Amino acid sequence: MTEEAASILVVDDEQSITDFVSYSLMKEGFKVDVANNGEDALEQATRKHYDLFVLDIMLPGMDGYELCRRLRSRTTAPVLFLSARDTELDKVVGLEIGGDDYLAKPFGVRELIARVRALLRRSQGEDFAKNSSAITAGGITLNEDAHTATGDAGDIDLTPREFELLAALMKNAGKVVSREDLL
Repeated sequence: MTEEAASILVVDDEQSITDFVSYSLMKEGFKVDVANNGEDALEQATRKHYDLFVLDIMLPGMDGYELCRRLRSRTTAPVLFLSARDTELDKVVGLEIGGDDYLAKPFGVRELIARVRALLRRSQGEDFAKNSSAITAGGITLNEDAHTATGDAGDIDLTPREFELLAALMKNAGKVVSREDLL
């Protein structure tokens, strides 16, 4: 993953979601903390530095929109909204109040990981991209550690051999790769 694993705070009041998201992110090498409401999340963000926040909108007490506003006054770390509220208006409001991305539930774990990596690449710059196990070319992102491929339209199912071939070609994008090298 990276020399120093990115630290992520996942905020959702549904235990099954926080368990699933935190497990998926930890499996990718991220450091993950969890909060079940906005007040606890804000307190944790005050005590510890986070590289990224994953927020639900519908939280008890302080909702995700208000939490995002308050986080924005303290940090420039990216905010990814992860919510069952999937109307265009919900997404627009989330992005306009300071969110960096919006993923509607239900979601695919590969898309979640790809969006997290993209947000971290943009916020942490070249160091993250160089140390990441992800390769991106031509609208496709390959995660070599997880053996997953994601395109503009979503997940791409590949056999192990197809994955290896695509990875070899993407690593050499713009170059001629001989048959011998591919074999």
